Amino acid sequence: MRAIWKGAITFGLVNVPVKVYSATEDHDVPLHQVHDKDGGRIRYRRVCEIDGEVVPYEHIDKAYDDGERTVVLTSEDFAALPAERSREIEVVEFVPSEQIDPLLLDRSYYLEPDSKSNKAYVLMRRTLEETDRTAIVKFALRQRTRLAALRVRDDVLVLQTLLWADEVREAAFPSLDDEARVTDKELAMSAQLVASFEADFTPEDYEDDYQAQLRQLIEAKLEQGDALDTAETFGEQPEESEGAEVIDLMEALRKSVASSKSSRASGGKASGSGSGSRSGSGSGSTGKSGSGRASSSSGKGSSGSRSTSASKSSGTKEKAASKPAAKKSTSRAASTKEKSTTSKTTRKKASA
Repeated sequence: MRAIWKGAITFGLVNVPVKVYSATEDHDVPLHQVHDKDGGRIRYRRVCEIDGEVVPYEHIDKAYDDGERTVVLTSEDFAALPAERSREIEVVEFVPSEQIDPLLLDRSYYLEPDSKSNKAYVLMRRTLEETDRTAIVKFALRQRTRLAALRVRDDVLVLQTLLWADEVREAAFPSLDDEARVTDKELAMSAQLVASFEADFTPEDYEDDYQAQLRQLIEAKLEQGDALDTAETFGEQPEESEGAEVIDLMEALRKSVASSKSSRASGGKASGSGSGSRSGSGSGSTGKSGSGRASSSSGKGSSGSRSTSASKSSGTKEKAASKPAAKKSTSRAASTKEKSTTSKTTRKKASA
């Protein structure tokens, strides 16, 4: 990884020099635009509307227009801003981790010690772990003053930028003004359905189906050209339902619970809660997509354990051409496994 910024965390008289690295990366298949007629690549040019000339990037400034007047801002103007010159990550306060709304979380960065001794870095990390607090900090990066949460993840300090309060929209939906009545029986049945899907969250168990299928499509088209048969490549796809409104909610819940139990009883790939890893998709000829590790807000020990990050990106596994994406299923209870084992033993004795 390459550091994108250097600075120092400051709280009180304590100064912690750090290097900043992007914690996430994009795993999407790189595509570009072409002309459908001849395949020529589409290019975008920065053209001045006055003289029609293509303008090199180094000769482009920014401007603000209030409708009547225009003011041009040069790179020197931006560099003169006091906040832009600051190399400090200033700790403003330490707050309970659960008070940070995940909706505010934006981008994530890893912080590495940038001094001969990492004692100050370790002190900051241990303080956050043992107090179960998250540091709220302010710093300037890429022509913006940013608010961020500083927490611990696997012995590493993680900086997660936060949206400003006025950047989050209010969810004002008239359809929720009159709340529908939910019966105790419906609530109990819904809770039963939730229980049937319970599992420990493991990001590596999930894959980006769209990107995996896109890679499969690209490889198939490289081999077959325009003669590609998508039905043969992906198999027959069922028609999408119109998503009609469910009239009998209880009946829908009953069927969902029954379907979930049936799926679990059929012996899908699963693991015990927190005791193993669930399997992903099968393998095919598509190749693996670029992997990216998502930053999580859960820290080592108690720090950040009650507030998780929104961003994640796991390595995409290979997918078989005719096999749809495997669904993640939870394991059956231990007692069910014991009954299954006993049943098999009884059948063996009977056949003997």
